[in-house]
Amino acid sequence: MKITVNGRPCDVTSGPLTTLLDVLREELGITSAKAGCEQGGCGACTVLVDGQPRRSCLLPVGVLDGASVTTVEGLGTPERLAPIQQAFIHHYATQCGFCTPGMLVAAQAYLDRGGSDDREAIVDALGGHICRCTGYVKIIEAVAAAARGESFDLSRTAEGRYTTLLAGGRP
Repeated sequence: MKITVNGRPCDVTSGPLTTLLDVLREELGITSAKAGCEQGGCGACTVLVDGQPRRSCLLPVGVLDGASVTTVEGLGTPERLAPIQQAFIHHYATQCGFCTPGMLVAAQAYLDRGGSDDREAIVDALGGHICRCTGYVKIIEAVAAAARGESFDLSRTAEGRYTTLLAGGRP
């Protein structure tokens, strides 16, 4: 079966009932989607399938023949991060990073659907994504900033609120 992952055509040899998560991690070596609860409840495994956020731990790869899958690696490159990735850095929305890939792709899908900076709409779009490190405030701020089309100087975080390693911990 054939799927496109981050713009690259891939021939999948795993059986049709193998989860997309296992195919991504074990067969294709793409480890950004995380195996969290493996029951679809935490969101750590979220990827985009034909532009829609899906829990890859629940999705048998057999139903994806011809589909396009986007992981966080497909949002931007290290040299040219997507605006949502820049916003997460600027607003210090990443802590340990375990939930971040799923949050980023879900946020990207929200923005692609014309999402606004409305707090409740963002909360709804990210519903079911569990982060145990943050209180979600910085994540919501980052998505709102990206929705507003803000641009970011990645050598600094949100003015007067957070610090970067570049600043040596000083605001």
